[in-house]
Amino acid sequence: MASTSTSKGREGEGRRAVVLVSGGMDSAVVLAIARERGFVPYALSVRYGQRHSAELEAAARTAARLGAVAHKVVEVDLRSIGGSALTADIAVPEAPAEGIPVTYVPARNTIMLSVALGWAEVLGARDLFCGVNAVDYSGYPDCRPAFIEAFERLANLATKAGVEQGGLRVHAPLIAMSKADIVREGLRLGVDFAQTVSCYQADADGRACGRCDACRLRAEGFARAGVADPTRYAKAG
Repeated sequence: MASTSTSKGREGEGRRAVVLVSGGMDSAVVLAIARERGFVPYALSVRYGQRHSAELEAAARTAARLGAVAHKVVEVDLRSIGGSALTADIAVPEAPAEGIPVTYVPARNTIMLSVALGWAEVLGARDLFCGVNAVDYSGYPDCRPAFIEAFERLANLATKAGVEQGGLRVHAPLIAMSKADIVREGLRLGVDFAQTVSCYQADADGRACGRCDACRLRAEGFARAGVADPTRYAKAG
C-alpha cells in the first residue's frame, strides 16, 4: 500500500530511495523526511519544458543541502505537446480558478514518477518519494491519494522489481498535510525555504511574482504557521 504517513521512524535504514525534487518547498520537505527515515536518497528532477530554470537550480541546491547521494536531471519535452500555462504560451492566472486550472500539466506526475521508477530499478531502490499534496493545492487530479495508490499498483505490475524482487512502494508523506503543517515540518527538519522556488513564473534570479496560485498557497502556508515568509519576491513594476 502507498505510504502517506510522516511517522515512520527509521523504516528505511540504509535503503536507497528515489526522491522527486522539483525545487519547491514541498519536495524539499519530502527529501528531508526521506533522509530522517533512514533512506539513502537519490534526488531526481525533470526538465519538462517549464517556464523557467530557476526551480531546477533550486532543486540542485536542495539536493546538495539536504544530503542527496546524487542529483539527476532528466529531460522530457512536455512543451512539445503543450496544453498547460506552464508548457505553452498561455497566461498564468493570478486568481483562483474553478475546477482544474490551466497550470495543470497533462500527465506530469505520471511521467515524473515513471522516470523515477525506471531509475529506481537501475539503482536497486524499492522506494519512491514524491511531494504531492491533496489539502492546500490547486486541484490537480494527479495529487490525490487514489492516484498514488494506483501508480504503486502499476509499478508492482509492470516492473522486474515489482514482479521478482519484493515490490516497490510510493511514499507521499505530505498528501494529507496543510501548507502550514508542511512549513512546520520543514522547519523541524532544517529545510531552508529561502532556497526553494515555488512560483509558476519566477524571474531568472528565482524571485517570485507573488501573484500566481503557487505563490498564494505558499504565502498562506507561512502566514498560517505563524512564520515569516522567507520568499524572495520580484519588485512590483
